[in-house]
Amino acid sequence: MNADRLLALYEQVAEAPDAVSRLRRFVLDLAMRGKLVPQDAGDEPASDLLKRIAAEKARLVQAKAIKNSKIPPIEEQEYPFPIPFNWCWTRLGAIGDWGSGSTPSRSNPDLYGGGITWLKSGELGDCLNLRGSEETVTEKAVQSGSFRRNKPGDVLIAMYGATIGKLAILAEEAVTNQAVCGCSPFSGVFNRFLFLFLLAQRSAFQASSEGGAQPNISKIKIVGTAFPLPPRAEQRRIVAKVEELMALLDRLEAARGQREDTRDRLTAASLARLTAPDADPAEFPANARFVLATLPALTT
Repeated sequence: MNADRLLALYEQVAEAPDAVSRLRRFVLDLAMRGKLVPQDAGDEPASDLLKRIAAEKARLVQAKAIKNSKIPPIEEQEYPFPIPFNWCWTRLGAIGDWGSGSTPSRSNPDLYGGGITWLKSGELGDCLNLRGSEETVTEKAVQSGSFRRNKPGDVLIAMYGATIGKLAILAEEAVTNQAVCGCSPFSGVFNRFLFLFLLAQRSAFQASSEGGAQPNISKIKIVGTAFPLPPRAEQRRIVAKVEELMALLDRLEAARGQREDTRDRLTAASLARLTAPDADPAEFPANARFVLATLPALTT
């Protein structure tokens, strides 16, 4: 996929109200299937990368740096779609350390207003460099509660309500409430690629949410999700290509918005000239000619 091909596809669907959003989903789908950039036979196979990831996790567990979360191996019948020869299927829980946070007691003022960033799900706006929060908590709150200390570069995903699937990559250390799950990717997993996978998975997460007034997805559901792991080098090539194509779609969307604004102004001006109550009847033919001249712009 390149810019020319994307422009050609845009021309085919340009009149659809959701043309740009459909193409964004299409780009992400191609990326996750290994169809956006060519594979390089010289890249380290993802199967070897996965072995190194497993070894790193074992070392961290032995050092008591992370908990030993047991992730069941993925079976072939669970593979959602075919992937390239040098990719491999695994689960999200196998490629990083995951955990959520909590909400300190509101009745204890000693737990709030400290120097620790405390994020809630509504503050995740698909930001790639998230810093700061509406509220902060104290070290006492973190020590006394069930918190995961997220590091710069960690990927966050919202699990509750209308924000399900919203994402962020942290630019600083932070903790979260219970509606947010954070992931520290293991070495060899590019956080921006993980971000794109979760973005592509958003609709599926939303569709699988459970609950009444406030539907949610659980950490268990997230870590059990099938994940297509590319070679390390290809992850970065994919991210670069997605960013290039998304920037093009942003420009197309902006241009479309400008055209629609122009169309609206022409429509308003045309109607005003024909329906003005104090219009001179002698001017009606000229006004009608103006409307007829602008019709092509109003209908294309």
